[in-house]
Amino acid sequence: MTADLFQGAADRDLVHAPLAERMRPRTLDELVGQDQLLGRGKPLRRAIDQGRIPSMVLWGPPGSGKTTLARLLAAHMAGQFVGQSAVLCGVKEIREIVADARRLLNEQRRRTVLFLDEIHRFNKAQQD
Repeated sequence: MTADLFQGAADRDLVHAPLAERMRPRTLDELVGQDQLLGRGKPLRRAIDQGRIPSMVLWGPPGSGKTTLARLLAAHMAGQFVGQSAVLCGVKEIREIVADARRLLNEQRRRTVLFLDEIHRFNKAQQD
């Protein structure tokens, strides 16, 4: 049996992680709720399994799993997850992320999931 040099470090990090992080789902199948969209054969799950993740708005109270879902989508398609807050960045930074995502797609055939939190903080022109 081969040992992964980094697996032990990951296990140790998880031991010291907050409970919410340790309990966070690691796959779409571990995610609880939204079965009408994410269950096997349901609309969003079919699109995800076919690699056609649409642009979407995730709405819900803090702690309801919006960021977790976005991370799981990126992981499910072996893509890159980029999380930003509209409070801390502007349109210029978003354009740079999109350019990097295009480059990654062209060079490595890897897709990017951009999770822009607090988008309601952008004005209408920025949102457009």
